[in-house]
Amino acid sequence: MNTIALYDTVCLKASRHTTYSYSTSFSLGIRSLDKRFHAPIHAIYGFVRFADEIVDTFHGHDKQDLLRRFREDTYRAIADGISLNPILHSFQRVVHTYRVERELYDTFLDSMAMDLTDTAHDQRSYETYILGSAEVVGLMCLRVFCEGDDALYQKLKPAAMKLGAAFQKVNFLRDLKDDHQNLGRTYFPGIDLSRWDEDTKRTIEADIQADFDAALMGIRQLPKGARFGVYMAYIYYVHLFRKIKALPANRIMQERVRVRNRRKIALLTTSYLRHSFGML
Repeated sequence: MNTIALYDTVCLKASRHTTYSYSTSFSLGIRSLDKRFHAPIHAIYGFVRFADEIVDTFHGHDKQDLLRRFREDTYRAIADGISLNPILHSFQRVVHTYRVERELYDTFLDSMAMDLTDTAHDQRSYETYILGSAEVVGLMCLRVFCEGDDALYQKLKPAAMKLGAAFQKVNFLRDLKDDHQNLGRTYFPGIDLSRWDEDTKRTIEADIQADFDAALMGIRQLPKGARFGVYMAYIYYVHLFRKIKALPANRIMQERVRVRNRRKIALLTTSYLRHSFGML
């Protein structure tokens, strides 16, 4: 193995370790993809996770400056085709290999910057945030899954965006209490949490369900090597969503809904059987 290949491998291991350390559910989804997709999706996750850590975790530091430097380092890594930051080195390889547009990672980084200034949203800023924090991440992954087939990418793009939006909105609903109390954020537009009630919760849930319904149509049309892994992630989030729907509105403000690891394994098994028998 030559020197640069060894370095590439070390950097990909860093991205993979980042995924496993931060998200068991996302790790399960990646394992369910064809092996050729593992490394690039780990690389995308590592990039997204590190940016998210800047805005959500690094309290006591200048987050604006950290995010600015991370953006500059991202651009430099992509321009140079190399970075001494292992996460950015892995990501720039994905950008070049799968022709990921700058518009996608720029829009993502813009949404991270919004978290540093915006604590509440109107409909327009909410949609902008969803686009940047979730929909374009789905599109980066779709670029990988389509492997240069631009016609397929354009065909599946709307469904991929809906899936990313659904995942993010479920996260918002699950983390409603923590986002408000610990980070001072309220993502859903026009929501007064002092008047949080069943009607408001049902309205949000109906919007999420519509996104899930639209996304499933696209999942069925994904290339075979990507379909099961994405379907697995879909099933996990649908299960999480159903648990949230089953709770009264006041409970959402008191606890964070979780899916236990053994339940994740059961969902994986059921999803595999449905996929194997063409029952998606």
